[in-house]
Amino acid sequence: MAHTALTPVFVGLRTGLHVLFAALTILVAARAVLSPTESSAAVVGLAVVLLATYGLGALVTRRTGPRRRASGLVWLGVLSVEWVILLWLIPEAAYLVFPLFFLYLHLLGRWWGSAAILVATGVAIAALGLHGGWTVGGVVGPLVGAGVALLIGLGYQALAREAEQREALMRELLATRDQLAATEHESGVLAERARLAREIHDTLAQGLSSIQMLLYAAERADPLRPGVEHIRLARETAAANLADARRFIRELTPPDLDDHGLGAALRRLAATQWASGGLRVEVRVSDAFALPMQVQTALLRIAQGAIANVIQHARATTATITLTVGSGQVRFEIADDGQGFDPDEASRARSDSFGLQATRERVTQLGGVLDIDTEPGRGTTLAVDLPLEQLA
Repeated sequence: MAHTALTPVFVGLRTGLHVLFAALTILVAARAVLSPTESSAAVVGLAVVLLATYGLGALVTRRTGPRRRASGLVWLGVLSVEWVILLWLIPEAAYLVFPLFFLYLHLLGRWWGSAAILVATGVAIAALGLHGGWTVGGVVGPLVGAGVALLIGLGYQALAREAEQREALMRELLATRDQLAATEHESGVLAERARLAREIHDTLAQGLSSIQMLLYAAERADPLRPGVEHIRLARETAAANLADARRFIRELTPPDLDDHGLGAALRRLAATQWASGGLRVEVRVSDAFALPMQVQTALLRIAQGAIANVIQHARATTATITLTVGSGQVRFEIADDGQGFDPDEASRARSDSFGLQATRERVTQLGGVLDIDTEPGRGTTLAVDLPLEQLA
């Protein structure tokens, strides 16, 4: 079991079970020595063998692998046979049935383990009756012990299942947190790149362009004026600096959208990253209508997040990404043929709603509206409507 906050509790319970079994076995051997009979030597020898078998099995069942369950069942069977023989020799061996109850539940599961507890209880009651006669204590004692063991054992299993569920939820929350942090960091980087690009374009690039035009006009106005060579040199330097500034602006453009725009970036992702995830994505996006770079970047990130969720959760085989322009708005749709989901349930499950929340925030920043059409069993359509007047 992976280490959790409840691991010390489980370790303590297992240690207590081991100590209880060893103490009861030593008690049985001590009873045979203090009250010697013809079978005392056999009882002591069998008690030693029982302890050795228990210790060996405890080590074997801690290993992992496909043979772990089979070896555990064999060990439990051998242990049970040795206990029955010891119980036949001395009635005090009935005490050992209590720790055996927990082993049955642990190795056989809830139903088979409960059945094994009933059988072991019947064997203990019968042995006590044959050794010392039938008494109320000889019947009620094993029955009470069986009931207590069932309650404790089933409670232990429920606690272990809850611990595993919490551990899985914690891993999912940590992964979602890391993904959200990476997304926010990426958004901040892209926003800063866009800001720097705008600043350079509006200041340095425009200034250098003006210098170039003015010097070129001065050069043409009086080509024979002294110092014209310096003017020509200044114009050429300004032209070189302008080329460098424009190259810098191109380098600051988000890399996924270089050269060919949103449609090409989506098709490139569909042919590489998304196809490798087992999803066929059809992209119906034309770059004929030029959207602002920040809008293209936001739509690209929305598509990446949505398709990532489709691959991870929807069990879909195909998805379609469509961009349409008309009626005063831009509509961006992502549809899949997966299993769908319950939006209300996703909103209540925080670990699954971070992606949707991030998408809503992006759409809100663009001044648009997000619509999710889905229900379990019929796929999902995520639509983003953006007014054209806000994209100018």
